[in-house]
Amino acid sequence: MATRTQARESVIGLLYAYDLGNEGIAKFVDEILEDKKIRNKQKEFALKLFNGTVENIEKIDEELISHLKQGNITDIGSVEKSILRLAIYEILDGLDKAIVINEAIELSKKLASDGAPKFINGLLDKVQKA
Repeated sequence: MATRTQARESVIGLLYAYDLGNEGIAKFVDEILEDKKIRNKQKEFALKLFNGTVENIEKIDEELISHLKQGNITDIGSVEKSILRLAIYEILDGLDKAIVINEAIELSKKLASDGAPKFINGLLDKVQKA
């Protein structure tokens, strides 16, 4: 059985594809999650995260942009942006902030660039304090 971490990792992949302009990815979410063996409660969790993030992407991006010290949202790599968007959605949705931030950092260590964990930690810390 898949874990919540695996569900989040799959959602980050979906958000990454969405960010790169593949907005039609939403039509294939079920098949993609099935291929990754994300089923039952974890599938429901992943669908809620993906759909919630996409539906609230403007609000999430506003929150993200408001905490950037310098630069623009376009300066953030797509993987890092996908991790941040998911984490911000979860924080705004009321999930445990410490767990959300820890998961985002761990996933960034696995999926993103070397400097990403520190950047993501700093930005999400500002979001959760706001």
